[in-house]
Amino acid sequence: MRARILRGAHEIGGSCIELEHEGDRLVLDVGRPLSAGWNDEIPLPNVPGLADGSDPRLRGVVLSHNHADHWGLVGQAHESVPRYVGQAGADILRAASFWGLGTDLRETGHLHDRTPFTLGAFTITPYLVDHSAYDAYALLVEAGGERLFYSGDVRAHGRKAALVRRLIDDPPGGVDVLLVEGTNVTGAGGAGMKPTDGESDVEDALVATLATRPGLVVVVGSAQNVDRLVTVYRATLRSDRNLVVDAYSADVARATGNANIPRPSPDWPRVQAYLTQRQRVRVKKAGEFERASALKPYRVFAETLASAPGSFVLYGSFASEVGSLIRSGALTDQGAVVWSLWDGYLADTGGQRLVTTCSDAGVPLLHHHTSGHASAEDLRALIDSLRPQRVVPIHTEHPRELLRLADSQADPVSDGEWWEVGNAVTRDRMGPL
Repeated sequence: MRARILRGAHEIGGSCIELEHEGDRLVLDVGRPLSAGWNDEIPLPNVPGLADGSDPRLRGVVLSHNHADHWGLVGQAHESVPRYVGQAGADILRAASFWGLGTDLRETGHLHDRTPFTLGAFTITPYLVDHSAYDAYALLVEAGGERLFYSGDVRAHGRKAALVRRLIDDPPGGVDVLLVEGTNVTGAGGAGMKPTDGESDVEDALVATLATRPGLVVVVGSAQNVDRLVTVYRATLRSDRNLVVDAYSADVARATGNANIPRPSPDWPRVQAYLTQRQRVRVKKAGEFERASALKPYRVFAETLASAPGSFVLYGSFASEVGSLIRSGALTDQGAVVWSLWDGYLADTGGQRLVTTCSDAGVPLLHHHTSGHASAEDLRALIDSLRPQRVVPIHTEHPRELLRLADSQADPVSDGEWWEVGNAVTRDRMGPL
């Protein structure tokens, strides 16, 4: 079996890998680069048959999870190319598509934890892992007696950390190549950035904020970060408040199919719903008024929030709604806005607008967040457990530092460069394939 990284060998996001064995080929992830603008046209990676369906020996595309930097170009693939993903991940994207933040992947089949399936010459075994995307998988791919383990995006400090601990304690054996993400590995001698907070720490920080801010607290976060929804809900209950989610977050929670995820429903009496102005406009333009009707028993309005602001915590896509909440009197300097996303997004136009809006109104803007990616320490534990013959970095800006972390003397591979999975020698000794 041979492999090549088509994108991601020296950057974070846009991941795409092609595998080949005796003429059969397989693609892992078809991501949209993080550097691409909303309206930028990004061509598909140059995989024969991916765009036009002309090669029947392209056995399919396997998507590790539902973040756009891993699935974002799959819509440009020919409809005849089979595609596989976790069912909950696919359902979340379908639910998000109405809100302009997802798609229908039109998947052929679904991934199941540690349940192998075969596509041509390849046997793929998914491993459910901890990540900020719900229903994320690492992938073991076998062909011709050789084994490649692709980490996908992984961490070990979220609410599903036990999944990664299980993988470390009970790893697949005989791994020839570990294709591993290194988002949080920096240029500092491979030590990397160790996240100081896990989801439980974010929960504790939010509880402390709620104890000192007697007014309405608005948590701006990603609806698709289901771990964070659970974190905010737990903090809300600990603070004797009710959680209010936007319509998009309510749809995503329902799409998980997991009854243990909080959502506006009779089973969750302390979870309510709020439609932002943008969401009301989208529902009206689409004529899908049943979406609002379904939330009617649980819905609160700005007037309700203003009458008892200390009784509520809002979570979801509320960045553009903050100004309206301030004007309604629901959000004052007694409350706070919590940015529960990567702080780099605050440099964007929308983020800067939020900063100005909060500053002008005297509303504190706080930051409670943790990374969706593994610390260097946890990456080292994963590498040591799998004991691969070779480590190949992906999804990182510092591949050499990641190799140093793995005690490897190999050179990083380059995008588009083929290499043999079963050949553990360093790249400079391999020569052309």
